[in-house]
Amino acid sequence: MSWRTRTADERTADPAGGRLARQATASLAGLLAERGMSRKDLADRMGVSPGRVSQILSGGENLTLKSLAAVADSLGARVEITFAEPSGATSAPSPSPAAPLPVTTGAPHRDS
Repeated sequence: MSWRTRTADERTADPAGGRLARQATASLAGLLAERGMSRKDLADRMGVSPGRVSQILSGGENLTLKSLAAVADSLGARVEITFAEPSGATSAPSPSPAAPLPVTTGAPHRDS
């Protein structure tokens, strides 16, 4: 099998990963708007270029947990990841709901 041949699972993961990246970047853009912050403001807090922040916010990049944690840390926010049944799923209910897994990224950023 060629290294360029993709499995059915990989083709299915691409759209799902894209949706997840768009959700994350939309949430981040909303948080920036709520705080009245620009991309440059975020870049300054993260210690990266505004172009790097644009890459993150474009939603087209394969976001890593590390990059999301770095953004959250610079904003004094947290990242939560929750696995849940899709809307309309007809599976048996689980004994207890899954709690979000907070990602601790360090002390919140405070302006001096």
